[in-house]
Parts: sequence; structure tokens; C-alpha cells
Amino acid sequence: MVPGGRLTQQERQQIAVGLADGLAYAEIARRIDRPTSTVTREVMRNGGPGAYRADLAGRAAERRARQRRQATPRGPRAPEDNGRDPEAVREYEEAFTTVLMQSGLPKMMARVLTCLYTTDAGSLTAAELVQRLRVSPASISKAISFLEELNLVRRERDERRRERYIVDDDVWYQSMVASARASAQVVETARQGVRILGSGTPAGNRLENIARFLDFVTETTFRAAEQARDILSAKPAPAASGEGQGTP
Repeated sequence: MVPGGRLTQQERQQIAVGLADGLAYAEIARRIDRPTSTVTREVMRNGGPGAYRADLAGRAAERRARQRRQATPRGPRAPEDNGRDPEAVREYEEAFTTVLMQSGLPKMMARVLTCLYTTDAGSLTAAELVQRLRVSPASISKAISFLEELNLVRRERDERRRERYIVDDDVWYQSMVASARASAQVVETARQGVRILGSGTPAGNRLENIARFLDFVTETTFRAAEQARDILSAKPAPAASGEGQGTP
């Protein structure tokens, strides 16, 4: 079995046994010779570690495969495919969605963000997201509002007056800065608590420790984000033409 191929039912049964034994995803993956991300994705999209069942997961995989075959368009490949393997792209999108979910994003928000990241245009309309993800317009609207609050997407109107949802090149810079600002607010509020509860009390000491820790992390995050943006956005200096210069 090729590591990147589809899971067999026997492998799913081994995953179920490993979960029942309380094994970590990495250990289960080693036992079936699969990437940890494959096991993580398999479990998370089939009820999680507490509800995973090999037989149900197998039937769900067969159902998804049928849906993909039925949804596969006949005729010329869409321009954005660029010769890519559709199955490999879908597998990657699922893996990336899983990683975003592990970082804390709810499933629908992670799916929308993955869809925007992996389209060459870097932007999609609500109708395009509905078509690609096969969900309701209300689900897309809720997900976009959530992602906007995190500064992970923005919206603008195109020439046809349609709203397009966009991920910019500095999307993670904006998100990190927004997160750091939120942490700075926690620092300020914690220090207000120190003044109210008393700096020498256990509660006051606890809040002061929170404030000191987050203050350090926030300052470091701001500095690192600025440095990373400056370095990564800097254009390389033009090469010297060498005209009128002697050989060193």
C-alpha cells in the first residue's frame, strides 16, 4: 500500500483499536505506516476519537468517493486546474483544513479559508464558495464574518458589483497583529485587577504574572511580525551591470 493511497478497511480497524487503547495519533500512524496527518484527518472527519468507528468511516469514505465521481465534470479541464491531479488537490485541501482546525478554527471557517488559499485567484464570491463546498449561503456568510473578525479575509466588490472574499499576501501579518492587540487588552485589564485586588495578594500576584507574561509575548509578536513583513516584502536589490567597472 502506497503511503499516500486511500486507507483500507483493515487500517481503519487498526485506527479504531489504537484509539480504544488511548494511543496518540502519531503512534497509530507508525503502526499502520501512514503519515500522522492522514490518521488525524481520518479521525476528525469521522466523529473524533470518542466516536470513531471503522465500519461507519469506511461507508462514509465510499459515499464521498461516489459523490466525487458524480461531481467530476466531463469535458475540458477547468483553466485553474493547471494540469493538477484533482484527487491530490482534494487530499491536500482536506489535510490543510485539518491543520487549521487543530489551530483552533471551527470546521466551516477552516474549509472556507482553505478554499480561498488554494484558488489561484486568491478570491471567490459567495456563490463560488457555495458551489465548491456544497454548503448553504448562510454557512458561507457566517464563516466569512468570523474570518473577517480575525483579519484573515477581507471583502470588496468587483466590476460586476459582486462581493468577493480575498486573502491578501500579508493576511497572517494582519491576523497576528490583531491577536497581539487583543492580548495587549488582556494585559491592561489584568493590571487593573492588580490595582483593585492588591499587589500583595494571591489574586493580585496571579493577575500580575498573567500581565507580565502576555506583555512579553505581545511585544515579541509585534516585533517579529514587523520584521518578518519587512524582510519578506523587500524587493531584491538590482544586480550591478558592471559597466564602467574594472575587473577586481
